[in-house]
Amino acid sequence: MLLVTGISFGYSYTPQRQIRVLKEFGSEWKKINEKELQKAIKELYKTKTVEIKENSDGTHTLVLTKQGKLKSFTYHFREMKLKKVNWDGKWRIVIFDIPEKLRRGRDALRDKLKNLGFYELQKSVFVFPYQCEQEIEFIIEFFSLRKYVRFGVLDSIDNSLHLKKIFKLT
Repeated sequence: MLLVTGISFGYSYTPQRQIRVLKEFGSEWKKINEKELQKAIKELYKTKTVEIKENSDGTHTLVLTKQGKLKSFTYHFREMKLKKVNWDGKWRIVIFDIPEKLRRGRDALRDKLKNLGFYELQKSVFVFPYQCEQEIEFIIEFFSLRKYVRFGVLDSIDNSLHLKKIFKLT
């Protein structure tokens, strides 16, 4: 829970969201037994999920290791949703050509894109109207498919009227 709270707080971009995270997890903090908390923190050290850095002012900071970041990315991946506000008139397109030997990764990518609300224009071409580049970059890295996937932003597409209906943009 400590890790999840920290991750949630870190992904909160506005003070309002940070306050909301603290309120939601605040009541749960009261339920935590102090010995159990110390045990959980020791476990994070033992599993090399976090490391401690000493600051110049004598304070200490817990920092996620590479392994800890992977765990946090996994959590973020499962909870990922795309914001659907303020369409800028551009289309985001994901194109991939993933070899058969990586079929599970290809199928997982296709399923994730559909789950996020992308429209399957063709078998390996997906379209979405809202900003999502960071999320797509994250997904590509998550599945280790960098060299097989392209992301682009289109000013126009010949079937935009059809796509506007699908995404209810008219």
